[in-house]
Amino acid sequence: MAARLPAIETFPALRAWQRKALVGYLRRPAEDYTAVATPGAGKTTFALRIAAELLADGTVEAVTVVAPTEHLKTQWALAAARVGIQLDSAFRNADLHSSADFHGAVVTYAQVGMAPQVHRRRTMTRRTLVILDEIHHAGDSKSWGDGVKAAFEPAVRRLMLTGTPFRSDDNPIPFVEYERGGDGLLRSRADATYGYADALRDGVVRPVLFLAYSGETRWRTNAGEELAARLGEPMTQDLIAQAWRTALDPAGDWMPQVLRAADARLTVLRNGGMPDAGGLVIASDQQAARSYAKLLEQVTGERAVVVLSDDVGASARIATFAASEQRWMVAVRMVSEGVDIPRLAVGVYATSASTPLYFAQAIGRFVRARRPGESASVFLPSVPHLLDLASEMEAARDHVLGKPKDREGFDDDLLERAQRDDQASGELEKRFAALSATAELDQVIFDGASFGTAAQAGTPEEEEYLGLPGLLTADQVTLLLNKRQAEQLAAQRRRAVQPAERPAETSAAPPAPMSAAQRRVALRRQLNALVAARHHRTGQPHGKIHAELRRLCGGPPSAQATIEQLEERIATVQSL
Repeated sequence: MAARLPAIETFPALRAWQRKALVGYLRRPAEDYTAVATPGAGKTTFALRIAAELLADGTVEAVTVVAPTEHLKTQWALAAARVGIQLDSAFRNADLHSSADFHGAVVTYAQVGMAPQVHRRRTMTRRTLVILDEIHHAGDSKSWGDGVKAAFEPAVRRLMLTGTPFRSDDNPIPFVEYERGGDGLLRSRADATYGYADALRDGVVRPVLFLAYSGETRWRTNAGEELAARLGEPMTQDLIAQAWRTALDPAGDWMPQVLRAADARLTVLRNGGMPDAGGLVIASDQQAARSYAKLLEQVTGERAVVVLSDDVGASARIATFAASEQRWMVAVRMVSEGVDIPRLAVGVYATSASTPLYFAQAIGRFVRARRPGESASVFLPSVPHLLDLASEMEAARDHVLGKPKDREGFDDDLLERAQRDDQASGELEKRFAALSATAELDQVIFDGASFGTAAQAGTPEEEEYLGLPGLLTADQVTLLLNKRQAEQLAAQRRRAVQPAERPAETSAAPPAPMSAAQRRVALRRQLNALVAARHHRTGQPHGKIHAELRRLCGGPPSAQATIEQLEERIATVQSL
């Protein structure tokens, strides 16, 4: 007996963007449709509603979902079953066909790449809708892309979904439409787009505060030379990579201090209206993940859940954690994309991955809103490229083909070499050693703006930011951050004038000239205050004002801008 058709009337109510996209899809039926929506916006629900509509009206007889990972296969099947669509998540290439109990199957891109002819035969046997989840993965390798194209060309309908910036390489993504722009480059075109800024405005996702931690780092190079650098200060890319590696070393002080701060923030959220709030540490490799879990146990007294992609039962551990009230999970890559754990509200970005794609996937784990007022906090190293990505979280990106590779941003190859395991071949590689690292809160990034002044870990100044209420709207977050920053600056001014109040035995010495770092901090605060004032006058979001200043003046986000660039932006915003 064939599987019963899903009942449309039993579907959950759709969000505004889902309704608009659904109406557009049904009015203008096409073989290929691409939807780009921020993580947490409800792409799965949108896709399943389209599947139900097409099954109900007889346009298709079967549904095939292609997902990036084995865990997501199970997640898709469970979500589909809740709305009456039965998908076989245990399908294997050797099976050739699914049981008649199912409307279709869920497979991975790797499965399709290994045997595209199997999936092509299945697609040709019945009129099929193919849902390609996180479609950018079809460009991960030529075999995957070729396999997806060969397998699903005969499909009646293809629905492409993605929630993150498209790829930064030149591998064309199958079935995605590209349009040539005025610069002659081909750019991906989406039929429906719902970005993070839109979702934040609608209350669909949480506001995310990024707490960037800097600190002094010391390491011994592969040539035996001892070096020291302050994380977050302007350096060459190879020095940034090695300082970054040193900070993430579980044996140093940076990670324990940041994990302690992150757990304190988690406690604030749990006591302030999110009693089941959970935390996630994203690690670079399995060895680091296990070490971070031990550190968390020392900090919290509770064992952290460790999820490694090649462990048997990893999917079950994720599901158990999602339904529990355990405090912390540590993972490498398995929880970076698509995994739905709505109670995650605190993250520690302790990984070397730095592409816009991976960063957006990782941050997407924390933005899913459950009730009004919930916010998320992500702790990360004060590395210029990561600060750039955090500042531009609302920016929409397309896949561009033929763009010159000018190495914009951070050089991932250098970072990969710096992060290489100490067991790598070559005596020089083995001699790298992280010596020490300390942590301090450098700044808080929210809505594209930077707040706060440097605060040592464990001080009242740091606690002021860690103690921000967890249930806040985006406007309330901005208001409180401005208030905290103003209080910090006022306290610094009071400390600066106190010596002058004492009787001077000799004529007062002239004030010491500020260092370049101090000038940058002062200018950044002045710029943020002016942007905040303009926000209150015009109602424009802080991020849009900063983006307009960057457009007018050029240069990177304010966290990485030079003194000259900051001064130019201050003059520009004063003239607006």
